Amino acid sequence: MVARVTVVDYRGNILLDSLVRPTQPVSDHRTAETGLQQAALASAPTFIDVQRQVVMLIRDKIIIGYALWQFLSVMGLSHPAIDTRDIALFMPFRRSLRSRPNIMIPLMTLVNRFMGRHIGLQGEVPVENARAALDLFRSCEHIWEEIIEAGAWPCVLPPAAYANAFT
Repeated sequence: MVARVTVVDYRGNILLDSLVRPTQPVSDHRTAETGLQQAALASAPTFIDVQRQVVMLIRDKIIIGYALWQFLSVMGLSHPAIDTRDIALFMPFRRSLRSRPNIMIPLMTLVNRFMGRHIGLQGEVPVENARAALDLFRSCEHIWEEIIEAGAWPCVLPPAAYANAFT
């Protein structure tokens, strides 16, 4: 279940930052970590309304983020794999940090190691995470796109259970 959806453009400008009304009862909002309050979620837009907004924003676009397969799966969406740039799966980062194949390096670790920046100091802040993933991508965009242009793919595959997130 999704509680908040944030989409930023290539420059980090907010295109969508919306809470999402729960589709099932919630036993713990983890308010200390997430800042989510039951009352705010109860009056938030419906999942279907937010899902439609996301579809309109990402259609025919290259999407950039961290663990995009999780986002797409929870949103009930799929997206062309060739139009995704997933920081969690980028091989040059994974090789540099000697990551094991099935272990995902946390976004805060990637941002700290490759950009010298600390994120997450104020808890989970979706806008901060989206901008950090985008900044990290932009720092190596030329490498990423050169690999694709050469006919290769610069990422490991997402977990097999999420194959339906990509077309």
